[in-house]
Amino acid sequence: MAEERTLSILKPDATRRGLTGTINAQFEEAGLRIIAQKRLRLTLKQAQGFYAVHAERAFYDDLCAYMTSGPVVVQVLEGEDAIAKNREIMGATNPKNAAEGTIRAKHGESVEANSVHGSDAPETAAFEIAYFFSAIELVG
Repeated sequence: MAEERTLSILKPDATRRGLTGTINAQFEEAGLRIIAQKRLRLTLKQAQGFYAVHAERAFYDDLCAYMTSGPVVVQVLEGEDAIAKNREIMGATNPKNAAEGTIRAKHGESVEANSVHGSDAPETAAFEIAYFFSAIELVG
């Protein structure tokens, strides 16, 4: 197993409901370390740039509007096989299909408001981490 880093976003529905500590405890209990973190409110331009890979999809505009609807917490998680581990902890995109005990099963409100985002591959993680953090901010 390889030591990896992945981006995690606690979405507006999670920050609105005060779930930051609860969700982060679940990451840490699973052995992932939070090595960088900041709370911010994305502009529409920032959300569009981050989700540009989905620009041609029908849900793109709604996703960007949702991600700018309230504060988010962007963070970098580090650990063995962090990308796969994070995706397992998050659960399926649709909370109704997420395994019991996962973040999305416990806290997700809908496919869009599913409380968390996580990188899906090493290349995606590298892009996403660099989108929000400089190298000096990664203090793991």
